[in-house]
Amino acid sequence: MVGAVSRHYAGALADAVFAPNSGLQPKQAVGQLKTAAELIAGSKDLERALLSPAVTRSRKQAVITRLADELGFHRLIRNFLLVVISHRRTGDLKEIEKNFDLIVDERTGWIRAEIASARELAPGQRQQIEETLGSKLGKFIRAEYKVDPALIGGVRARVASREYDATIRGKMDSLRQRLVAHL
Repeated sequence: MVGAVSRHYAGALADAVFAPNSGLQPKQAVGQLKTAAELIAGSKDLERALLSPAVTRSRKQAVITRLADELGFHRLIRNFLLVVISHRRTGDLKEIEKNFDLIVDERTGWIRAEIASARELAPGQRQQIEETLGSKLGKFIRAEYKVDPALIGGVRARVASREYDATIRGKMDSLRQRLVAHL
C-alpha cells in the first residue's frame, strides 16, 4: 500500500513539473527532492519533529518553508514538501523520491539497467554496452554497474524484466542445454 501511495504522490509531482511553464527542469526537481529526503533522513531530530504529532502542523510547515528557502528550492518542490508534511507522509518521503526519479526517467526516455561483469569495466566498455542496449531498446540507458567474480568473464545486463546474458557461464549453459536436447 505504501508503494502505491508513494507512486501516487510522485506522479502528482511529476505532473506538476512536466506541466507547461512550470519553470522547473525535471532533473533539477529530482535533485532538489533527493536533497530534501536525504536532509530529513540524515537528521534524526528533524525527522522526529516532522513525524511527531506533538509538533503542530504550522510549526512543521514553518521549518520546511525555511529549509526550502535557505536551500533555494523551487516553489513546486517547497509546496510539494508542505503537502507531504501536512498529509503526514514524511515517513514515505524517501520512497516518494525514488518513485519520482523513476517516473522522470520514464517520461524522458531513460531506462535503468543493472550490469554485472567479472571485473571492473573501462569507461569505453561501459559506453559501448549502454549504446548497444540503448539502440536495442530504443531508450537511453542509466546503468548501475557491479562486479561479480562468479561470472568468470563477459557481461550480464538486467533491464526491467529482461536479462541479457553475454557471460562465459551463460554461453556454456546454453551450449550444455543444446547438447542435452540433441541426445
